[in-house]
Amino acid sequence: MIKRALGRSGLQIPPLTFGGNVFGWTVDEAGTFSLLDALVDAGLNFIDTADVYSRWVPGNQGGESEALIGKWLKRSGKRGQVLIATKVGMEMGPDAKGLAPAYIRRSIDASLARLQTDHVDLYQSHKDDPDTPLTDTLGEYAKLIEAGKVRAIGASNYTPVRLSEALIAAERHNLPRYESIQPEYNLYSREPFEAGLQSLVKAQDMGTINYYALASGFLSGKYRSPADVGKSARGKKIVDTYLNDRGYRILKALDEVAEDAGCSPAQAALAWQIAQPGITSPIVSATSLTQLDELVKAASLTLTRDQLAKLSLASDWR
Repeated sequence: MIKRALGRSGLQIPPLTFGGNVFGWTVDEAGTFSLLDALVDAGLNFIDTADVYSRWVPGNQGGESEALIGKWLKRSGKRGQVLIATKVGMEMGPDAKGLAPAYIRRSIDASLARLQTDHVDLYQSHKDDPDTPLTDTLGEYAKLIEAGKVRAIGASNYTPVRLSEALIAAERHNLPRYESIQPEYNLYSREPFEAGLQSLVKAQDMGTINYYALASGFLSGKYRSPADVGKSARGKKIVDTYLNDRGYRILKALDEVAEDAGCSPAQAALAWQIAQPGITSPIVSATSLTQLDELVKAASLTLTRDQLAKLSLASDWR
């Protein structure tokens, strides 16, 4: 599988990133091991997780996803065949959040212990921490990189202004810079990335690993009317956000492109993203080997210029 450079990090990643938020939530230990083995075999060897996954599940504390990945790494011996990205900053408990240096130090050691590895390939600020100076956060990341615990750093959910400030601070103080950004981006939710982050990412030669690549499943074509929302716990969001004139227009274009290209609507939606300027590797998830097979096919799908244009026009937000 062809790999793509993640910014200037030196990391070469596949055109799709696997989202590990499902591990310890909708996928159990056996399913996690099966999916991870299949991912490596397919060449989708970049796994994105976070310390907070999946704290939202009743009975969980956070760290469940990392712990399952760690068990698989120890059992399989495949650490050298995968790239692991995780995150810090979301609330893990009382006084356990943010990007202060002392908290980052505790958090990376906890993540490494759960992952059963001596380093992570990409360590990401899960969200901005306005109460901590950017130089303090970046300075601590510099120490982690020097210690060999982290290879590169990235940011998630940063505004264009704050990301730009972080990049300026890194250059001015000779500190490591964020090599990637993790924003929401898909055919429906284009404006937040395209209105500000995209030009910055391109100018700064950064990578983008965007989440909600299939818009909570809407772009798969699974939800076409309010009557379909019972298929998922995400049904209310689907109705409130996507089932409108623009959403139906996008689904119609996806159906037409999918038929023309001989693929599924989900595969067409992902192939469109992979082709967009500034996008490195959309984040996708699967809970079964059948779903994973569809994602693997999407990673190697190339749409024609006319097919890409049809999807861009149908989803235009301007």
